Amino acid sequence: MVLERLKKTYPDKFAHEDRIFGNIHPGDRIFIGTGCGEPQYLVKALIGYVQSHPKAFFDAEVLQVWTLGVAPYADEKFRDVFRHNSFFIGNNTRNAVNTGVADYTPIFLSAVPNLFYTKRIPVDVALIQTSLPDDHGYMSLGISVDIVKAAVESASLIIAQANSNMPRVHGETFINIKGVHFIIPYDEPLLEFQTSVPDDIAQRIGTYVSRIIQDGDTIQVGYGTIPNAILAHLNNKKNLGIHTELLTDGVIELMKNGVVDNTKKELNKGKTVAAFCMGRKETYEYLHDNPSIEFRPVSYTNNPLVIARHKNMTAINSALEIDLAGQATAESLGRIFYSGIGGQADFMRGAVLSQGGKTILALQSTAEDEEVSRIVPNLKEGAGVTLTMGDIHYVVTEYGIAYLHGKNIRERAMALIAIAHPKFRPRLIEEARNLNLIYKDQEFIPGEKGEYPEYIETYRTTKAGLRIFLRPVRMSDEPLLKDFFYSLTDECMHHRFISARRDMPHERLQKFVIIDYTKEMVILAVIEQEGKEMIIGMGQYYIDENTHTAEVAFVVRDDYQGMGIGAELLSYLTYLAKKNGLHGFTAEVLIDNKPMLNLFERMGFVIERRAEAGVYELTMSFRE
Repeated sequence: MVLERLKKTYPDKFAHEDRIFGNIHPGDRIFIGTGCGEPQYLVKALIGYVQSHPKAFFDAEVLQVWTLGVAPYADEKFRDVFRHNSFFIGNNTRNAVNTGVADYTPIFLSAVPNLFYTKRIPVDVALIQTSLPDDHGYMSLGISVDIVKAAVESASLIIAQANSNMPRVHGETFINIKGVHFIIPYDEPLLEFQTSVPDDIAQRIGTYVSRIIQDGDTIQVGYGTIPNAILAHLNNKKNLGIHTELLTDGVIELMKNGVVDNTKKELNKGKTVAAFCMGRKETYEYLHDNPSIEFRPVSYTNNPLVIARHKNMTAINSALEIDLAGQATAESLGRIFYSGIGGQADFMRGAVLSQGGKTILALQSTAEDEEVSRIVPNLKEGAGVTLTMGDIHYVVTEYGIAYLHGKNIRERAMALIAIAHPKFRPRLIEEARNLNLIYKDQEFIPGEKGEYPEYIETYRTTKAGLRIFLRPVRMSDEPLLKDFFYSLTDECMHHRFISARRDMPHERLQKFVIIDYTKEMVILAVIEQEGKEMIIGMGQYYIDENTHTAEVAFVVRDDYQGMGIGAELLSYLTYLAKKNGLHGFTAEVLIDNKPMLNLFERMGFVIERRAEAGVYELTMSFRE
C-alpha cells in the first residue's frame, strides 16, 4: 500500500497530532481550505488541541475564502486564540463579521493568490485536504484549488489531511509529499452542497436566461437555486463551453448530456475549466481522474484577461440589489456585510471585454417573502457596489429581461421597472420621477390592467420563411418604437395614421407603450439583429365596449413588406380578439391602400365597406 510505504520513507511527516499542532506559534496566520474541500477533521483536531492546550498559542489569524463546515474559530469563546479573516462571507461567519468578532477583507478573488505570494498577507500554516498520494508521491487538491494552491506554495508549514474520498482532479492540482510537512490520513465524506429544488420563480428566470445563451457560448455560472434552474434549461443548447470559478452539479449534468463539450473554445479547447467544486458525491466521483476537466487557481480562472480571451464568453451571476441606474451589490445590504466581492466582478468584466461576450445578472425580483424589492431607486447607504453601471448587459427576473448595455439612465430605469415585481412598480415609477431618472409626465397603469401578459408571447414563421417573435408591447419599448416609426417612409406613415404628421415625440409614443391590456392590445413583430431587438412590424386593436368589437390597425417596415409579416400580425390579433369574445374588427383604410384591403379580404371576415373622403370605413365580422 502506497500510504504504508510512504510512512516508512517519511516517518516524520506522520507524527502525532500534538506534535504537529505544536508547530503553530502565537500570532501565526492559519489558512484553511475552501468550501466543500475544507479539511473538517483538521479543523476539529485543531480546536481539540487548543482546548487541551489552552496556552499553546494565541492571537492567531484564520484565513479562509469561504466555509461551509463548522467554524468554531469564529466563536466568541475563542476570541483570544483566533481572529477569523474571510475573503468571502458565508452563513457560518456572517454574524461574527457583522458583530465585530471576525474580519472581512474585500478583494477580487483573482487577486488573493498574489497577496500570499507577495507576503502582503503571509501564510504561516496551511491546513488542506488532499487525495491519497499516488505511486509517485503526488496528492491532488481535488475539489478545491482556487486560492489553496497559492496558500500551499506560500506557507511555512503545510498540514494535509489525506482523504480517500477526495477525487484526483486533473490540472494544476498536484503537490508532492516532499513539499508537505505533515500528513494526517483521515477518511470522511466530503462536504456536499445541494441547492433546494428550483421553484416556479427560479424556473421562469432560467427560461428567460436560456433565451440569451447561444449555441457555442462559453459560460460561467454562480451557485444557488437560480443558477441551478438556469443550467437545467440549457439542455436544448449545443457545443457549450465552461470556464468558471465554481463547478456545480448542473454543469456536470450538461457534460453528461453532451450539451457541454467545449469544442468551440479557443482557450483550453475540449476542457471544462474551474477553480473549485461544490456539489454532491456523484459529482465528485465524476471529477475523479477525468481528463475532460481541469482545475486551475483563481489567478487563472478569474483573471479578466484570461476570461476575455474566450469568444462569446457569457458570465451569469446574481445580486442582492440593483438600482435603477444599473449598479448592483452582491456583497452587502447597506452597511450589513452579507457575502463578498468574490469572483463575479472578475467574470463580468472579463466577459465585457470578450469578443461577442455577454453579462447576465439574474435575480428574483423580491426578497423576504415578497416584502422587499430587489430593484430599488438607489442602493442602500453603505452598500458595496460590486458591479458598476458598465458591467451589466442583461438583467433577468421572473418578470422578464431588461437589456441595459448602451442604454441611457432613463431607458435603464424604465427597463428595470418593467421587470420589477408588479406591486412595487408604482412606487418605483414615482421615485424615478422624483429623482429625474424618467420623464416627469411618464404614464403608468398600476395593477393587473397594466401587467405585461407574458403568456401571449409566441413565435411565428412567415410565408417567406422569416421567423419572428410576436409579443405585447412593454412599458420600456418606447426607444424601440421610436426607431421603428422613424424607419418608416412618409407614405407608410400616411397609410397607417391617415395623416401628414411625421413626428413621434414622447407624449405620442407613450400612448402606444402604456396601455390597459384589458381594453387594448399592441403586438410587436420583433427580430434580433446584432444581439438586440428590432421591431419590424406593429399591430394593435382598441376595444369598443359598446359594440364589443375592436378597431384594428397594423404597419410593417417598408424593407420588410411583402414577406407575410402583416398577415401574421393580423392573424394573431384576430386570434386574441376571438379569445376575448369580440365580435369583429373595424378599421379605416385609405382607398388606394390596396395591399391592406387585400389582406383584410383574405382573412375571411364578413366585410362591410363605407367610403368617405378617400377612406374606407370597414366593419369586419368574425361570423362564420
